[in-house]
Amino acid sequence: MLAALGDAAEMLPASRDHSLMTVLLILVLSLALVLGLVTLLMALHFLRSSRLERQREFEHNRLLSRERRFQSAILSVPSRWLAVRSEDPHAVQSALGLLKARRCSWEEGLSAAHEQKLFISPPVDGWILVMGFSLPEPAHDVDKCFHFIVALSRKLGRVQFFSANRAAHHHAWVEADQGRIQRAYAWAGQTLWNQGRMTKAEIDLRLHCCGYGEVPEQIAFAQVNSFARNTERVPLLASRWSVDPGSISARTSREAQGIAGELSRSRKA
Repeated sequence: MLAALGDAAEMLPASRDHSLMTVLLILVLSLALVLGLVTLLMALHFLRSSRLERQREFEHNRLLSRERRFQSAILSVPSRWLAVRSEDPHAVQSALGLLKARRCSWEEGLSAAHEQKLFISPPVDGWILVMGFSLPEPAHDVDKCFHFIVALSRKLGRVQFFSANRAAHHHAWVEADQGRIQRAYAWAGQTLWNQGRMTKAEIDLRLHCCGYGEVPEQIAFAQVNSFARNTERVPLLASRWSVDPGSISARTSREAQGIAGELSRSRKA
């Protein structure tokens, strides 16, 4: 009997080691199962969120597209333009200091706008549009853009500026009144200008505005590129703030002439 008890005592540590190993293996397996389940749930959640985001984006874009329906449109949206609250094109011409100014049709004016000249439109719903590549480009010199808009607003009152580079997704929108910036945002790979509170129109259009020095998150697969969306929705913002150039109809363009001319070198971007 004593011999049997001795043998049992010798086997006890080995039995405990075996039981401990079994418990550890069960714990490791359980942990692996839990991690796998969590990973699966996260993947399903991401896919569901992405699908819902795409559906919401599609529906939002469908509703927004109704805002841009028009007949006989004559021009595509320019890359940069001004909207001035005025009924007097000559006052805008004087404030810009336009050189070699001449009256012309919309077609002639838009052609001139592609030749480093400016085209001042006749009034459209109480707004005058100014289009042309010689307008300042925030991505090149945002300070010069700021001073240009402020100086113009001091002379003309309510002035808006819009810029949309669809290739690089650079964009900007500014509203000034009586020489004071009410709202401004400019993006060119980083936030160049962010002044004032977001307007209701920006919020409704779901425009994304980064703060100074803010590093945007990596765009994941199937996610919406907010910078591309911002750029594409600049005309929609313009339509809510003032006038979307892309909505000008051929009928409107035939009713009156605009003014084409050159911006003095001291004021060019």
